[in-house]
Amino acid sequence: MAEASTIARPYAKAAFEYALAKGALDDWSGMLALVAQVVSDDDLRSRVLDNPKLSSAQKADVVVDVCGEAVNDDLKNFIRLVGQKGRLMALDVIAEQFEALKAQQEKRMEVEILSAFALSEAQEQSLASALAKRLDREISITTQVDPSLLGGVILRAGDTVIDGSVRGRLSRLQDVLSA
Repeated sequence: MAEASTIARPYAKAAFEYALAKGALDDWSGMLALVAQVVSDDDLRSRVLDNPKLSSAQKADVVVDVCGEAVNDDLKNFIRLVGQKGRLMALDVIAEQFEALKAQQEKRMEVEILSAFALSEAQEQSLASALAKRLDREISITTQVDPSLLGGVILRAGDTVIDGSVRGRLSRLQDVLSA
């Protein structure tokens, strides 16, 4: 997946900068999400995107036709450009990276909290406010319960992982003792 990410990065950045300059971040965000759904469709991938008999331009035209009026002319041109470069399969990753750039611009961050037990609303609010202060971002939290943690929480915010679980502490202790 690192290769797709590397391929997608310049396209996502170019799309983001263009949408930002046009004041159309939300529009492009929605349209790219639709395009990502279209190219992620298994049937379309097998019949069109993986079809060696179709040229890159034909594949791009099919994606544009499937999206129809839901995307504007600028995004249709973007899809055709990506298609000319043979990168249509990366459109879903381009959409993901566009969203990451948009969240960074808007100072928003998704944080996943994995806890051993269900957290109360007050505990979630406390964690959210502490993270918002530390990361200087507006925080959106999703929580999951994983009893194998034994206690504590694991926080995932972008590339940052904070393991405050009992399982993590026991694992680190085991590593130290066996060294």
